[in-house]
Amino acid sequence: MAQRIRRVPTDELSAAEVDQIRAVLLAAFEKDEHGGFAEEDWQHALGGTHFLLEQDGEIVTHASVVERWLHVAGVPIRTGYVEAVATSPGHQGRGFGSAVMREVNALVAAEYDLGALGTGSQGFYERIGWQIWRGHSYVRMPAGDEPTLDEDGYIMVLLTPASPAVDLEASISCEWRPGDVW
Repeated sequence: MAQRIRRVPTDELSAAEVDQIRAVLLAAFEKDEHGGFAEEDWQHALGGTHFLLEQDGEIVTHASVVERWLHVAGVPIRTGYVEAVATSPGHQGRGFGSAVMREVNALVAAEYDLGALGTGSQGFYERIGWQIWRGHSYVRMPAGDEPTLDEDGYIMVLLTPASPAVDLEASISCEWRPGDVW
């Protein structure tokens, strides 16, 4: 079984690759407690670097990293935000997601001041170096920061060599966007 991981910028994905990635994401999140993988989720995954794990020429695992500016205790930090991490159901449990995330970690560590993501699978990410954000979370709105209490405990960060000293119990905020803000 030939296997490889490729890094591909969004604008270099072929239509066939987009179709395969979306099929993986739809299948992996089909029974998700949040209603599956939505179009807004796909839009959040665009504009950065995609990691594609292919087995015998078929994309079976995907993750993307996009730039976001998170604020920690009011200080803006250039963040590699991880989106759309999934392995097709028939290939789960074989270490493919971990392999892709090790590549994601390397990119985030090399190019960003912080890594972040939102997940309900904290144990998976903790095994590969991510930490749960313990402080309160907010979304930045024109009228001021609004709490995102449902996200508290679900946001994880990856400290990088460029990370400023951060208190994992401080407030953290993201910009507003359609769909899930985190």
